[in-house]
Amino acid sequence: MPTISYPLTFVEQFAIIFVMQRLRVGVIGVGHLGSIHARIYRENQKCSLVAVCDTDKTRLNEVSASLNIPGYSEYSELFDKVDAVSIATPTNLHYKVARDFLKHKIHTLVEKPFTDNLKEADALIKIAKAHSLILQVGHIERFNSAFSATKKFIAEPKFIECHRLSPFPRRSLDIGVVLDLMIHDIDIVLGLVNSPVKKIEAVGVPVLTQFEDIANARLTFKNGCVANLTASRVSDEWMRKIRIFLKNTYISLDYKDAKASVYKKSGLQITKEDLPIEKEESLQKELESFLDCVIENKEPLVSGPVAREALRVALVIQNQICKKNVS
Repeated sequence: MPTISYPLTFVEQFAIIFVMQRLRVGVIGVGHLGSIHARIYRENQKCSLVAVCDTDKTRLNEVSASLNIPGYSEYSELFDKVDAVSIATPTNLHYKVARDFLKHKIHTLVEKPFTDNLKEADALIKIAKAHSLILQVGHIERFNSAFSATKKFIAEPKFIECHRLSPFPRRSLDIGVVLDLMIHDIDIVLGLVNSPVKKIEAVGVPVLTQFEDIANARLTFKNGCVANLTASRVSDEWMRKIRIFLKNTYISLDYKDAKASVYKKSGLQITKEDLPIEKEESLQKELESFLDCVIENKEPLVSGPVAREALRVALVIQNQICKKNVS
């Protein structure tokens, strides 16, 4: 602890108070995505990245050294060091790690998918509520600039079509493409339609893994809206697109390139408007929102209960695919 001489100037007093009030943040799991979490927190003035953690000591040392931040191989060593954490571990560890941090009254952001079953999701929601903690789930497309630009145009969609395709990733292979990729679009669609799901139909097949690598699902909602979702991780191209059909209006959105266009009926003509979009880093906006929720004690955009519903629908789709492939 450095020696402080008194009396302090106003600027010095303000600086000390500001530093003392900054949230102490840690990142658990510093693989590809977790390391980006760490970098963004390191650059954010609302928090202090005080620790990173990973069981892969080589990777841990690499990230720790690059950010000049202490690294730990046991996440329990962070319980008395942080006010909030991002959890970017493999999905099967989400519940255990998040549970332990929440029980130590630490605000938690869990990367998607929330957990791999509803029982564990419900348990995390219950713990967070009992301790009045922020529990946010990392559905990043909610913070995509193109999506944000189109939201004001979307009311009572009639039909939604989503395509989320990628080459074989060689990571996130502990889950199938539904929980890996499609769940992003499930979350977006559920938020846009805002009506209970009436019927779910799904097909999918494993190609390069033991899980489904390509899948299609059709969701029918009680208000009549229909959504068709396709996800693949064995494509030769990258695609992240959604098309939303409203009465007399059609919206085309490209998440990957942050582009959006609105097509409207005008007499017998169709007019096209390309929306102006200020490209921003979606994950940066997501983590900024998480910090704001903790600081201001407000509900996250993707709270535990919101993420649970996306997980529920994803699991129904996944189970239908598994049953068809077994029979």
